[in-house]
Amino acid sequence: MMLIFNRDTWQEIFGSIQKNKSRTIITVIGVLWGIFIYIVLSGAAKGLDNGFEEKFEDVAMNSMFAWAQQTSVPYAGFKTGRPIQLKLNDVQVLKTRIPEIQYIAPRIVKGAFGGESGSVVFGQRTGSYSIYGDYPVLSKIATQKIYNGGRFVNNNDIETNRKVCVIGERTQKELFAKDVDPIGKFIRIDNVFFRVIGVKKFEDGGGFGDDGDITIPFSTYRKLYNTGNDVGWLAIAAYDDADVIKVEEDVKKVLKKIHQISPEDERAIGSFNLGELFNKINGFAKGLTFLSLVVGVATIIAGVIGIGNILLISVKERTKELGVRRALGATPSEVRGQIILESVFLTLIAGIFGIVLGSFVLKIIDSATQETDIPYTNPTVPIPYVIGALVIMVVLGTLIGLIPAQRAVSIKPIDALREE
Repeated sequence: MMLIFNRDTWQEIFGSIQKNKSRTIITVIGVLWGIFIYIVLSGAAKGLDNGFEEKFEDVAMNSMFAWAQQTSVPYAGFKTGRPIQLKLNDVQVLKTRIPEIQYIAPRIVKGAFGGESGSVVFGQRTGSYSIYGDYPVLSKIATQKIYNGGRFVNNNDIETNRKVCVIGERTQKELFAKDVDPIGKFIRIDNVFFRVIGVKKFEDGGGFGDDGDITIPFSTYRKLYNTGNDVGWLAIAAYDDADVIKVEEDVKKVLKKIHQISPEDERAIGSFNLGELFNKINGFAKGLTFLSLVVGVATIIAGVIGIGNILLISVKERTKELGVRRALGATPSEVRGQIILESVFLTLIAGIFGIVLGSFVLKIIDSATQETDIPYTNPTVPIPYVIGALVIMVVLGTLIGLIPAQRAVSIKPIDALREE
């Protein structure tokens, strides 16, 4: 330990480094490059993971969507091309037969997916917007952020067929003046008056609409547009420990059985599995992190071995000097400690520079992706990982330093003094 605070020891270390400047720099770059790769790749993986979590933070991770299309296989006497229509009754059947399902929100819309939008009027202002019929359970699958003073549709709205609505941010800006609070005001939707009960903050993610949507109770939608028990599509959230891919398969099987669709028909029921997408992204991020660890550690080991070779050359060139030190009374532990200290010092300095350089590159990447649609946020490496990498480097530096240190200790003073 005293070697660390010994001025003469550090003078000898820096003197040795100066004698082999080029070789030392080239070798140190190897270690620097290894930790740099580890920091950048790990940070990039974390940034991707953070980006998708932020983009879909208000959507249940184990969620999926299912909708009806047309049959592509004749079955039970029905011809190919038969249109399928989901019904409200399907919801209870799915929940009964698939226990892994936590929430189901039947949804219906006028105006989205290329259809005719609803005509909306407030005073002298008019506009065309998508009109959604929803149940309160939707907020369990996708958080509905309502501005202060407002709320989302509730069970009382459903049971009493209330003519209330929740409007989007853009809808508010286009229909209401800046100084007008829309809460409590009445707007006319397709010639029927609705009271505004909330303004929904738009969140870009999860396929839950846009900032110009208007949401009304599902039961009110049925009466307004005479849709009966028809459902546009189903938003489904499985329990956290459920296999969402299997849930998707089971949902399709049950719906096919309900609507007499061939089990081999792959087109009649459409679906999009958001949970599966999350799992793939998480898997990719973990794979990238593992790759960064393998490549980084391999490069660091190669660099540390290079430092060991440099020190071996240094010991060879300093044979006479080390012999004189031994002859003057330097103990083997002192000689060994100096060589190991030099190895650890070079490894640690290379590691610190690699971490700083990697952090700088991650900062540039973060700044470059701020104003884009790329789901990428705060690419960082957890502090424990960085400290762990430094500890590994110190251990490797110590181990690799033992080889030239043992070589230095094995030099006999009398033989060293005979060196020309």
